[in-house]
Amino acid sequence: MTDAAVAGAPQTGAPQASDQYVQSLARGLSVIRAFDAANPVMTLSEVAARTNLTRATARRFLHTLVELGYVRTDGKTFALTAMVLQLGYSYLSALSLPQLAQPHLEELSLKLGESTSAAVLDGADIFYVARVTTRRIMTVGISVGTRFPAYATSMGRVLLAGLTPQKLDEYLSSVEFKALTPRTITSREELVAELDRVRRQDWCVLDQELELGLMSVAAPVRNAAGKVVAAVNVSLQAQNVAAQRDPRAYIESVRDEIVRTAGLISADIAAKH
Repeated sequence: MTDAAVAGAPQTGAPQASDQYVQSLARGLSVIRAFDAANPVMTLSEVAARTNLTRATARRFLHTLVELGYVRTDGKTFALTAMVLQLGYSYLSALSLPQLAQPHLEELSLKLGESTSAAVLDGADIFYVARVTTRRIMTVGISVGTRFPAYATSMGRVLLAGLTPQKLDEYLSSVEFKALTPRTITSREELVAELDRVRRQDWCVLDQELELGLMSVAAPVRNAAGKVVAAVNVSLQAQNVAAQRDPRAYIESVRDEIVRTAGLISADIAAKH
């Protein structure tokens, strides 16, 4: 594996190297992507290991990022600064989805008393573009910009189910399955079967596959042409669902609300474009 490869970072959809490819830029970006919710602060050795760069190369990129203001250091460890948000600001500001989705997510969150989110597919991951939080129910905090593997999330499965057969095959051929919990689907065959079901019913419920104790219900958001462009979901605590008089009926009621919300956002997108 070359220095440009990033251990643990999504490689799906990465462009093939060409005469226009700038390897130093790719390596610098790999250093930024090495930091995530599970690894917010790292030593030089840890960054080098996660990016498959040599320590000397990792050191140069880290200190360049420090001088540019994207990374801070105490001399032993490194962490991203808020300045990295500027890298995604242009994308988010040009994307109408967050602005269109936010009021609908807020209304849904208020109605259900649960956290709601919107995400798009970015490579092998979902990327959160809007979020309304009522309480923290995961060990890892979720905010705009958070990424999770698509195969292990309700929004990810909705988005994967909306891909063309060719794009889905490309994803399935490159994804690396990991058992995030004992319930996580970890085979291509199981995932394909689940995506077929999600595609038929046009919504998805996930039961503790991303994190134990966490459930979620998601539905697709479509553009005027009917293409799935995003997904929205409601996050639920499994113990609260189990405590309902009729858990199945409760999930169905949440499903109806998230499907309705997705339809309202889809209508707004169609009207805007």
